[in-house]
Amino acid sequence: MRMWEASPWSLLCVLTGLYALVLVARTRRKRKARAYRFPPGRRSWPLIGDSLKWYSAVASSHPPKYVEEQAKRYGKIFSCRVFGKWAVVSVDPVFNRYVMQNEGKLFKSSYPKSFRDLVGTNGVITAQGEQQRKLHAIASNMMRLHDPKFQFLRDIQIIIIQTLGSFHNGQLICLQDVCRKIAINLMVSQVLGVSSESEVEEISGLFYDFVDGCLSIPINFPGFAYYRAMKAREQIIGKIKKKIAWHKARMAEGRSGEGMLGGVLEDQKLSDEAVADFIINLLFAGNETTSKTMLFAVYFLTHSPTAMKQLVDEQEGLTNKNGDHTITWQDYKSMPFTQCVIDETLRLGGIAIWLMREAKEEIKYSDYVIPKGCFVVPFLSAVHLDETIYGEASTFNPWRWMELKNEEMRNWRSSPFFAPFGGGARLCPGAELARLQIALFLHHFVTKYRWTQVRVDRMSFFPSARLVNGFQIRLNTSQH
Repeated sequence: MRMWEASPWSLLCVLTGLYALVLVARTRRKRKARAYRFPPGRRSWPLIGDSLKWYSAVASSHPPKYVEEQAKRYGKIFSCRVFGKWAVVSVDPVFNRYVMQNEGKLFKSSYPKSFRDLVGTNGVITAQGEQQRKLHAIASNMMRLHDPKFQFLRDIQIIIIQTLGSFHNGQLICLQDVCRKIAINLMVSQVLGVSSESEVEEISGLFYDFVDGCLSIPINFPGFAYYRAMKAREQIIGKIKKKIAWHKARMAEGRSGEGMLGGVLEDQKLSDEAVADFIINLLFAGNETTSKTMLFAVYFLTHSPTAMKQLVDEQEGLTNKNGDHTITWQDYKSMPFTQCVIDETLRLGGIAIWLMREAKEEIKYSDYVIPKGCFVVPFLSAVHLDETIYGEASTFNPWRWMELKNEEMRNWRSSPFFAPFGGGARLCPGAELARLQIALFLHHFVTKYRWTQVRVDRMSFFPSARLVNGFQIRLNTSQH
């Protein structure tokens, strides 16, 4: 039997085929290995990592600067070492929404120790799972503007009118302090059911220290921001518990409670500790969002005379005012340009510039794998200031929201491109109430005063959103 003798050509074909099979197998292995990998990023020093660059950018007027630089190098989903651990950071609007929509399923909220200690574990901001859903539902029900029990429209305006009415022609004011006083007054009266001016002043002062410690180094020793913030928390919680006792005494006498606190105590079975944390969460969130958006709106309008004129014309053109100079619900619904100003202010100066989440399990998304326990940071402000999404993104342009092409993007409840109030299960329950308060403030401020800025100012978002010089202005009432 003669053995098969391979010709050179047949041998070449066999070798070529084998080589092709090897290449295919290698390519498949590479694809498999490449399909899911930890997002790329700069490998920096342990512990400190990129935190200094991160905080430096956030303290500027353009908070996404650092993440924009990293996204150009590594892509819209990248990794870095910040907050003392590895984090996956996203400037991708679709992934950001994916994270928000999977709250409680794939992701859970995760905050630095200082923040958790200060806002408490029983609040709507930091609570997890079923407790978070319960508290969120309570807060949402309490703040529904269309609820028949909603009676805040006039009360909000009375507080604003009283505060603004205390100023005189030519007075120099720090508008940042004024907005904070108005916002905390609104929240204290609506949530706790009290309106003592001395108590409002005291709580307002405590909140300065409280907020400044939320992202501080957790060193509980005199001289440190965390120490001052924890002392402020103790005093605020003490005041809340006194109000809880007062409400319970009224309820024992058969009388109803006052404000949102009274409603919570009547309708819910929560411990005093849980109620206190719940209330301090509402005070914190309501004060920060409302006061800073009021402030930033006036700041942007001051530098945009055309927008200012259109806003003033709209507000002075309202025709359904009550005899006490308060405006009606119909007036509020007749402010289309004012709503554009609010949306543009939230886009440029939104308080929630990033979210803090943690992966509950290993997550595969696109070509990336995010390990269980990894810190995930959707950077919302980077999307709001993305030139490919918003033309001239750094320019205050409220008219952009009147364009038909932006109508769907403007829906902050569902849009991945505009999320000033977060999203998913943690969508801010007081978003509509905050917008109402801001609109009412703008109405009464721009129809009562004109002003001149007396000191150059700029925005900063660390340790909290603010204008670094407080926005000092001189009031002028001579035109009214």
